Amino acid sequence: MRINVPHLLSLAVVAAGLSTPPSASADERLAGVACRSVHLSFYAIDPVAFYQEVTVEKSAPGTYFMVCGWSRGYFGMQELASGKKIILFSVWDSPEDNPEAAPLSARVVTFEPAEGVTVRRFGNEGSGGQSFYEYDWKVGETYRFCVSCEPFGSRTAYSGWFYHPEKKSWVRLMTFAARTVIPEKLSRLYCFVEDFRRNRESTRHARVARFANQWTLDDEGRWAAISTARFTGDDNPAVNIDAGMTQGGFYLATGGDTVNQGTQLRDRMTLETPPAIPPEWKPTAVLTGRPPVD
Repeated sequence: MRINVPHLLSLAVVAAGLSTPPSASADERLAGVACRSVHLSFYAIDPVAFYQEVTVEKSAPGTYFMVCGWSRGYFGMQELASGKKIILFSVWDSPEDNPEAAPLSARVVTFEPAEGVTVRRFGNEGSGGQSFYEYDWKVGETYRFCVSCEPFGSRTAYSGWFYHPEKKSWVRLMTFAARTVIPEKLSRLYCFVEDFRRNRESTRHARVARFANQWTLDDEGRWAAISTARFTGDDNPAVNIDAGMTQGGFYLATGGDTVNQGTQLRDRMTLETPPAIPPEWKPTAVLTGRPPVD
């Protein structure tokens, strides 16, 4: 099974704790190969958790609907080229493309994956730890995601939480503890829709998702609603992209017959009415044992 790393934000730089905005210059090598990657970025001050909901309206094989992204990783849903559906949670630990190049002391430490979760290393655009969970998510259904962080010795531990509709409970799919100079909080929050199949045929199919009910949690247990998002895209010159506000949230669309009739690229959107009811999610103790000695 091939699990793809998104061609987004100069990911090797992000893995080092930095980020760069998508370039305004077009890369003609991407023209006609794949749908343009489109994303929303959110501003928040030092949260320890980031919550967001997603409703996929149109999908196609080879699509990643990334829901909770930050400077160190990303978390969301994929439809693979085979049509199989999965939940994917990854954390970077090195700018090296070769996943085996990073010394063992620099690699993420993994903790207690949930039943059915597969864990491995990934590479090609930075490297790190990756986990995936087979789950047959549905178009038109709303799914809830949350990423949290906590200090763990000389590392920061990042956990990916998914509200499992059938189990009617939050499941901590995985925790990765990454080496950090100081304990970090979440920064550079974002989400995206990406076509990773890149076989030219994939450009004919629209991908659309609504992202809503965005919240951050501070280290004193206070929730803050997010009401503003900025619309950006990668260097693909395709113009059949769109973003806007709908049903109290934001939407992203790319590929197929998409027309840019909502928000212009690089513009900001602000909801008239911010989310009002904080999510029913609470951090729980998840790490056992002693921190590794680095």
